[in-house]
Amino acid sequence: MSALSPEALVALGGIADHQRQRTSRIASVLGNRLGSSALDYAVAHHLLEGAEHAARARNADRLAWYRRTTVRDLPHLSAGPHIVLSPRPADLLRSEISETAYYLVGPDTSPAPPETHDLVRAALASATEHGFGTLLTQHAPVICLLNRRRLDETLHSWALTRLSGTVFTDYTAHPEVLARDLIHEAAHNWLNDALAAHDVRLPAAVTFFSPWRGTPRPVYGFLHACWAFSLTVLYARRARCNATGGVVPFLDAHLRQQESQLVSALDSLVEALSYVSADALRDRVNHAVSKASIRRNPGAIRALPPLTAR
Repeated sequence: MSALSPEALVALGGIADHQRQRTSRIASVLGNRLGSSALDYAVAHHLLEGAEHAARARNADRLAWYRRTTVRDLPHLSAGPHIVLSPRPADLLRSEISETAYYLVGPDTSPAPPETHDLVRAALASATEHGFGTLLTQHAPVICLLNRRRLDETLHSWALTRLSGTVFTDYTAHPEVLARDLIHEAAHNWLNDALAAHDVRLPAAVTFFSPWRGTPRPVYGFLHACWAFSLTVLYARRARCNATGGVVPFLDAHLRQQESQLVSALDSLVEALSYVSADALRDRVNHAVSKASIRRNPGAIRALPPLTAR
């Protein structure tokens, strides 16, 4: 595969159709009139989960809200093609759908503060400038900002398979850091959609050592880490060139750490990718990891051998 831009890297056929079909099925279950955009797709999952919660709680009014609501009813939460949320810690939920806390859009959801909208706009602009705008529009249309942190504090972010298109993340005052973390979690959402769109089934019993976790992980988790961290490296290399202030050493440290981790994963990558039956998907993950694992020292460049599926 010849060199791909970040935009081309995530332009994989079948994903948009998968999102539309999934949204249509959810709309049929709820009985509402959802549209066909990526934002509709993400919101549909909030509505479906919210309806299930309301039904279990026997809350008829709340269930009715989830069944009739569409994206058109949420302009107060919108920022262009995205919805930006900033829930209080007390509003976060925990249930069997996730080991981590999460949040669902509801009738009592308040707009995020204006300053968070400004930060998100700046982060999206940075991501778009460096080739990741489509990834965030299509796979992170719902952005849930959690705790504001300093650069020297640990930042947590995650995405849930049951809430496709939603990203949960801590944030700092720096848009480049937020863009990096949105790209990371959007990459997870992209890969989940790509695997589903191409009907790829990965074996749960096959594991590979993960340098990020320091322990063996199933092929699914191993490939997710390789793909998501590769995209953050590709973004950080570009963003670092025109960044200023304290974010520069922050991005440099991220690059040093992740390039090293990706190089450590190379020996297992070919075998892990052999379980991916879709050629186009397999080639994109391979391409991203190959490009991201090239260190600044040209002597460290290492090409991966041709790939075949099992």
